[in-house]
Amino acid sequence: MLSGDPDGAWSDPWHDASVGLLTISPVSDDFTGTRLGVCNLCEAICGIRLTIERGEVTAIRGNDADPLSRGYICPKGVSMADVYTDPDRLKRPIRRVTDDAGDTTWVEMDWDEAYDLVADRLAATITEHGRNSVGVYLGNPSAHSLGSQTHGTALVKSLRTRNRFSASSVDQIPHQLVSWQLYGHQLMIPVPDIDRTSYFLVVGANPMASNGSLMTVPDFPARVRELKARGGQMVVLDPRRTETAKVATAHHFVRPGTDAVVLLAMLNVLFTDGLTTPPPYVDHVDRVRELVTAFTPEGAEAHSGVPADVIRQVARDFAAADAAAAYGRVGVSTQGFGSVCQWAIQCLNLLTGNLDRPGGVMFPEPAIDIVGRRIIGQGHFDAWRSRVRDSPEFAGELPVSVLREEIETEGDGQVRAMVTMAGNPVLSTPDGTSLARALASIDFMVSIDIYLNETTRHADVILPPTSALERDQYDLVFHNFAVRNTARFTPAVFAKAKGQRHDWQIFSALASRLQSRLGDELPLKARVLSWARMTASPAVVVTGLLLTGRKVSMRQLRAHPAGVDLGPLQPTMPARLQTNNKRIDLAPALLVGDLDRLHASLEESPSQGTDELLLIGRRHQQDCNSWLHNTARLTRGKPRHHLLMHPDDLVARGLTDGGRVTVTSRVGSVEVEATGVDDMMPGVVSLPHGYGHQVDGTRLGNARQVAGVSINDLTDPDKLDISGNAAFNGVPVTVSAVQ
Repeated sequence: MLSGDPDGAWSDPWHDASVGLLTISPVSDDFTGTRLGVCNLCEAICGIRLTIERGEVTAIRGNDADPLSRGYICPKGVSMADVYTDPDRLKRPIRRVTDDAGDTTWVEMDWDEAYDLVADRLAATITEHGRNSVGVYLGNPSAHSLGSQTHGTALVKSLRTRNRFSASSVDQIPHQLVSWQLYGHQLMIPVPDIDRTSYFLVVGANPMASNGSLMTVPDFPARVRELKARGGQMVVLDPRRTETAKVATAHHFVRPGTDAVVLLAMLNVLFTDGLTTPPPYVDHVDRVRELVTAFTPEGAEAHSGVPADVIRQVARDFAAADAAAAYGRVGVSTQGFGSVCQWAIQCLNLLTGNLDRPGGVMFPEPAIDIVGRRIIGQGHFDAWRSRVRDSPEFAGELPVSVLREEIETEGDGQVRAMVTMAGNPVLSTPDGTSLARALASIDFMVSIDIYLNETTRHADVILPPTSALERDQYDLVFHNFAVRNTARFTPAVFAKAKGQRHDWQIFSALASRLQSRLGDELPLKARVLSWARMTASPAVVVTGLLLTGRKVSMRQLRAHPAGVDLGPLQPTMPARLQTNNKRIDLAPALLVGDLDRLHASLEESPSQGTDELLLIGRRHQQDCNSWLHNTARLTRGKPRHHLLMHPDDLVARGLTDGGRVTVTSRVGSVEVEATGVDDMMPGVVSLPHGYGHQVDGTRLGNARQVAGVSINDLTDPDKLDISGNAAFNGVPVTVSAVQ
């Protein structure tokens, strides 16, 4: 059995040999100078330079020498040290204790005591109720931590449960489903070659706020300026005039949930005008022609509000551009027809010859190829289904929208214990209020997280890993989506304190104990290999992967901590396709089959005489989904959780700008301040995603945390895309004055 010593120092037999003499030690308490780091709070993975005086960070700025981020930094990066020094951050295991009066206190535990308690309770649940009685939820930060990526899967696999969930199904599963269907791998997602494109079409995305997503594009503002300087255009379709729309050459409002008909109408124009030039390795183009015949620009205008002439002009300009790239993100993925939207976007790029073309959309070639080497699996669909709603899985995960019912519905396979890893689903998944009620009823729950929050407050034990500045980082996932090929390894800036543990150490210890308690004995050779994998640090794992990848070595990365430039994106098709025949089926049955559901929805008569509005989400540059709302630096100024409405919609309902309103959907109701802005499409309102840090009127943690409401409080868990992704955008709501 693996275990750590009292100081948390683990045996790493290959460490010195693998990294050589270039290892950079963490700074000491009396260190004064600068250190390079990385901001891994979002997908932009910007390089940063920290100024440190006597062991304390006094300033953070962008690293000009970083070949990808080029000195850019957003407010989140400036706040990296705030998380490290946050007095609310947990550093040792805590256990929830409830007295006879129902009052709860949290008590610190020894690490080995905590590991044993968690392993005992999970193993007992599995032994009594079966493997599927344990549920697992992975939050967004899991993709931003090297240790979670190299060792977290071992813990999940040790549970062997089908009740696996993650933040992906409230975010990007349509991207993954479409990429698996077209290109043969769920993470073979082409990214816009923004540095060379001349026409950038952005649908339901706001990279000025997000710094890109499934498109690692730090310094987006400068890249847009460079696009315009070379005579290029950026055209945005969005129901809100976002930060990105405000710097675009053109912006067009589109009614939430209707993006699919606009995109399919654009494909119709391409065929009607003879503007299609697909590559020779694409099959079933004629089938797509037949499918989009019914989607005319005039019909799309009636449903979406986008003028037919605009639809035609955008399609024609896109096809005529020297190089064009279409990109859609959260706004089109988190709706009822997210997969159709993402399929149509890929068709738009493919049919105009802009796939695998400089300035079009291309596939990065990272130093560690997580796609080609199958470090992450290709994907699969409907291998099993959820017990209650009969929802299909994708890539081994069920939609998180079904989690609540899997906990509350009795019977074989009922989720009786939960493991959450760096996630806050109560604040960021549909109908979080009901999910919180379900979690409160569960037999046992463990959370691996650095904070006590809306979700982890229901845990019996919280195991806190180190923070970003205390651990080594290599971005296995996000180099795969980068707009330029680079590689960078960032050693920990600060050493973990005595009594702390890295996330990979937590995962290893729990997996080992579970294996022992469940009697999952492996042959001797397999046990040795498992021990080697789990005791090797993430840095050692990356060293080996780089060695076999042969693009750059760990020694080179340690010698160039700002990063190594591997050059612009290059054409790789069709050799890099992950399909068996190295061809693309442009009309896969799973995706085109959903067009029948789309047609049916368009034939439904809209409600007459109702006062309904359509709700959409929004992101802010100062936060990451449900986290960073407790950081003073990032929550100053005007409140960001308010409801945005068009002024005409305020007047029509007798509401005042700044007044408190009640927003009601089928599943819930919230009270919030309303702000009138011309940036909203009439008939559309907006709330942020995952905002808050308040439960039952009581703030969690210290007084700096910001109370608020989130779009998820109103999102209907019954509304899903075929991929299982939640439909956050286009939720019907009513808005009235608070009585």
